[in-house]
Amino acid sequence: MSGHLEAVAPGVLAWLADSPSPGHPNAGVIVDEDGLTLVDTLLVPAQWEPLAEAVEALDRPLRRVVLTSSHIEYVGGTARFWQAGFYGTTQASTHLDQPANVDIYRRMFPDLADEFDPELRTHPVTHVVREPAWITPAIRALPLSGQTAENLIVHVPGAAVVFAGALASFGVTPDAFQGDPTTWAESLATIDSLAPTVVPGHGPVGGRADIDMQIAYLLACADAAGSGDDLPAGPWDDWPGRHLDPSNIERAAMLARGDDGIPESVIDRLGLQQP
Repeated sequence: MSGHLEAVAPGVLAWLADSPSPGHPNAGVIVDEDGLTLVDTLLVPAQWEPLAEAVEALDRPLRRVVLTSSHIEYVGGTARFWQAGFYGTTQASTHLDQPANVDIYRRMFPDLADEFDPELRTHPVTHVVREPAWITPAIRALPLSGQTAENLIVHVPGAAVVFAGALASFGVTPDAFQGDPTTWAESLATIDSLAPTVVPGHGPVGGRADIDMQIAYLLACADAAGSGDDLPAGPWDDWPGRHLDPSNIERAAMLARGDDGIPESVIDRLGLQQP
């Protein structure tokens, strides 16, 4: 089993990875009057098939899927839920219209390399969300930025829950190789103002203290000015995924000097060559 459903409020369930770490994301399910809304679709079949079985066991039609990021951790299983409408950002729509680069995904997640289908196909976005929108009478989708230039979160005001998806990583090192650590910290502060209960893309369900720890980590990466030696000790010392520190720090330093490129440390890690 790769995860399990856990109720966080009446009609609001979190699918939590059994081994929180990079490559092992969470998802969410919201029970609405007309059926179900799924938040994110996980990475590889061993993750999304148990999720699909749990969703089907709820015996309600799946109406919608909301994607919190364009990154493969959150969209890998989109084709498995083809019957739903797909809500995502313009960035997610563009990404899902392109062929999947399985070789890169295997390098990004070497512990899962054998689980990627060489014929991986994703499902396109059917509804682009460019501004805050009620997608049902109970559910709002809100665009924010930080993990990438365009993220979405899902707010369920009546349940006082936010599915932060890719923007929240509680007790797991976040990955900012295409993001902006400073902007990401600002978006987390926005999430904190919306609801006391936050379902993250990685790690256990949390709230303000967890958000504060992630903000502290992201700002420490920005303050390190490109040097991993300047990242201070903190709650993140024991987080899984610390191999991401160099690229998070490098990315923040690049943005500070106006460079929106991919960090050299990521290019080296993935065995790529600079254009």
